[in-house]
Amino acid sequence: MFYNAAMAVDRDLGVALARELREEGEGPLRGWEMLAATGVRGLRLVRETDLFGEMWFTEQNPEALEVLRRNAARYASRGAHVRSHDAHHVLKGAPFDFVDLDPYGTPVPFLPTAIAALRSGGLLGVTATDMMVLAGVLRGTCEARYGARPLRGRFGPEGGLRILLAHVAKIAAAQRRRARPILAYVHDHHVRAYLRLDEASEDESPLPVGLLSEPWDGPAVIGGPFGPMWLGRLFDPALVARMGTPPGAARAKELERMLGAFRGESRADRPLFYEPNELASTLHLPNPPAIDALLDRLESGGWSAGRSHVRAAAFRTTAPRVDVLLAAKAVSEGQAQKPRVRA
Repeated sequence: MFYNAAMAVDRDLGVALARELREEGEGPLRGWEMLAATGVRGLRLVRETDLFGEMWFTEQNPEALEVLRRNAARYASRGAHVRSHDAHHVLKGAPFDFVDLDPYGTPVPFLPTAIAALRSGGLLGVTATDMMVLAGVLRGTCEARYGARPLRGRFGPEGGLRILLAHVAKIAAAQRRRARPILAYVHDHHVRAYLRLDEASEDESPLPVGLLSEPWDGPAVIGGPFGPMWLGRLFDPALVARMGTPPGAARAKELERMLGAFRGESRADRPLFYEPNELASTLHLPNPPAIDALLDRLESGGWSAGRSHVRAAAFRTTAPRVDVLLAAKAVSEGQAQKPRVRA
């Protein structure tokens, strides 16, 4: 598949990020889209932002390459260049300020090249669509491919994202780089992340990579250990607070919802999430607590809390699990005590 319409909102989000980086004074940058296919992702960045002065598109499939050349020719005056190239090897002209790795399946075979092609402080964009592996259905493959035991069930996709981030951090460390996610998310049947890759120094604190297992003061994890996975932030809160929907967005309303969720959960950016239905089941409540009332109660108690993009009713909070359970019970009881209004 050379053009995937389902990824339109991801491309919208990439444009939104690039526009914000330009607003912050970055650019013009040199970029490389490693597996460009028809070039739609990178060409939108060239066309809709002023962030890039030069963008290289590489592809080996002859059919896709022919289409890519025609598409990029329209933007040659804006720095779009095409080359037939094996993405297992660093492209001549490296290092780049931005490298995008968007494969069909796993990015693992190309990650060492992507990181090696980045300058210090550069930005890596990476996608993984092998969710059967990352989300725990094919546990053995995940352990062999990513060196990690995956979560399964409702936490599986986020666990997969965190496994990918940990793997990127591991590959980066082997090249004396330190990876820092600025925007990492789950969407449909894939995960996507943007990370800064800085030079590592010996006096830095350890990376937030480790295992999830019980006992753990957060949303329930059955069994374990799971991972290694990234246990740090998924978002740069200041960045996502400023990002807006670009004028040319293909799926503007969906993007606005995603950005709103990113802003909320970036205030309570810790691993995994709660859901009212699960809390009601755990506490044997007659009705799930209303999520807005629950978030208000947690925040009035001094904790940060916000909806999550991962699932429709999911939320994150910095509150200890015991406080979340107490808040859920209080909100549910308050709902039950409200008098019914006669028709």
